[in-house]
Amino acid sequence: MRNSRIDVSPIAGSLGAEVSGVDLSKPLADAAADEVRAAFVEHQVLFFHDQRLTPEQQIAFSGLFGPVTQVPYIKPLDDYPEIVAVLKEADENKIATFGGDWHSDFSYLEEPPAASVLYGLEIPAFGGDTLWADMYAAFEALSPGMQRKLERINAMHSGHVYGAAMQDTDLRLSRSIEISRGNAEADVERPHPVVRVHPDSGRKALFVNPIYTTRLENMTKAESRPILRFLYDHCTRPEFTCRFRWRPGDVAVWDNRCTLHYAVNDYDGSRRLLHRTAIAGDRPIAAA
Repeated sequence: MRNSRIDVSPIAGSLGAEVSGVDLSKPLADAAADEVRAAFVEHQVLFFHDQRLTPEQQIAFSGLFGPVTQVPYIKPLDDYPEIVAVLKEADENKIATFGGDWHSDFSYLEEPPAASVLYGLEIPAFGGDTLWADMYAAFEALSPGMQRKLERINAMHSGHVYGAAMQDTDLRLSRSIEISRGNAEADVERPHPVVRVHPDSGRKALFVNPIYTTRLENMTKAESRPILRFLYDHCTRPEFTCRFRWRPGDVAVWDNRCTLHYAVNDYDGSRRLLHRTAIAGDRPIAAA
């Protein structure tokens, strides 16, 4: 019976799995909901095909993973403050796309989102894929000496892309995504452990990213740059990643605590519209 049991099929060696046997427009049976949450912890990114969701249904499904929360600096849908429209119009060429570098969503917050849910409404015939990177695998592939060093330090994160210095900057981003710039509070740096412990799996994951990580704590940006650049190159090695080709009706759910993601901007001339929700998280915890 649909929504009473699920099938989970990994799509890559490191992370990501497709889930079938689920109609997300309807409530899941308790056993199926538990299976979905267990698959989420195990695979870090889940994909559901052929869904037809209203905004209310997307919000309800998102609540399966925790409290749905609003995100700062980005204008949500007028009637649904929990949902952000990720839209690039067909006539918007040679512009930046939202999420167009490796990142973990809003990692600069005191309590970054635990997860994100993205629902594809209008998808190009080709292009517009999303990539994810496994930050567990990236940490585990480091030498024991490097692991020990990184476990003892914090990285500083800020929302500087929404900050005061960006107030008059034209980033050539889609006109359909309303972003608030010039926010002094966005420039505040917050320390998070370079290696965080996942509250559900107990595993250790790298927690740095090129968009929001500004430097290592007690170091300058120049001193931090070689270490961070090494980590960014290391954690996005192909064997740590999966790539998802969207089609209309697809839903992706990913864990911001142990993955990075990247929106590929290769679909000029096509319209792409997705709706995104975020799940509240907690303060990252360092390895003991």
